Amino acid sequence: MANSHHHENTWGTRLIITMIMNLIIPIVQIIGGIFAGSMALISDALHNLSDFTSALISYIALRIGRRPPTPDQTFGYRRIEVLAAVLNVAILYGAAFFIAFEGWQRFKAPQPIHGSLVVWIALLGFAANMVAVVILHQGSKENVNIKSVFLHMLTDALTSLAVAALGIIWIYRPWYWLDPIVSWVIVAIIFYSGWGILKHAFNIFMNATPEKLEVREIRQSILSLKGINDVHHIHVWHLAPGSIALSAHIRVPDQMLSSVDAIATSVRELLLIEFGIDHPVLQFETRTYEDAELYCKLNL
Repeated sequence: MANSHHHENTWGTRLIITMIMNLIIPIVQIIGGIFAGSMALISDALHNLSDFTSALISYIALRIGRRPPTPDQTFGYRRIEVLAAVLNVAILYGAAFFIAFEGWQRFKAPQPIHGSLVVWIALLGFAANMVAVVILHQGSKENVNIKSVFLHMLTDALTSLAVAALGIIWIYRPWYWLDPIVSWVIVAIIFYSGWGILKHAFNIFMNATPEKLEVREIRQSILSLKGINDVHHIHVWHLAPGSIALSAHIRVPDQMLSSVDAIATSVRELLLIEFGIDHPVLQFETRTYEDAELYCKLNL
């Protein structure tokens, strides 16, 4: 937990470094692309420039998400990072459509390309993007917003590497028709990587059960604890990126409130250790009310 907290405190700095790199590199690539006559290199530059916007949006969302809860926003602002991730994917998809369109224009009318210049500038972009991939890797495992930027950097690194390979080919062979073909492959990669983020964001907004968690398994684990007769009305959802909430009604024998507190502690420890649920809301009952069964009973 301490290591994760340390990484979270450095996400802002890492995003700033990423932004700087993805502002300088596209400028160099655009100039180089114009001189080399390579649409693939210019497309790669626009892709990198979209990453600058992506990192900027993510940084702003990260800063807003750290604001404490208020009476109007009792859960805080951390879900704004999910909105930022969706916006980032939208920008990425916009760049992909542009690349696909320009690739079609070049496919219909191939133009000569300066291969050696393409190679060196593309390798520069590849190196910069790989630095960003390394510094954002840990955060991508813990935060969907950081993950969206991480995937931007990774797809850009692959793009630059593919463009560098094209440049090597163009040094020896005038196969300029490969330029749009590789561009379309990159577009397919972009759409594939962005779809996973959109799906994850949709599940968070819909309060869907987090991936890799099974409500049946959670229920059985709670029932295995001593002093619990039944568990129903179970809901599990992402409270925010990196935080999972659960609400449940737990039926126990009639007893002193202090004894129920001990059971509640054991349930919370079980949920955190086995399932990573850090925000449980538990309602204890001594009997199931028949008139509330429609609202409380979840058939599992």
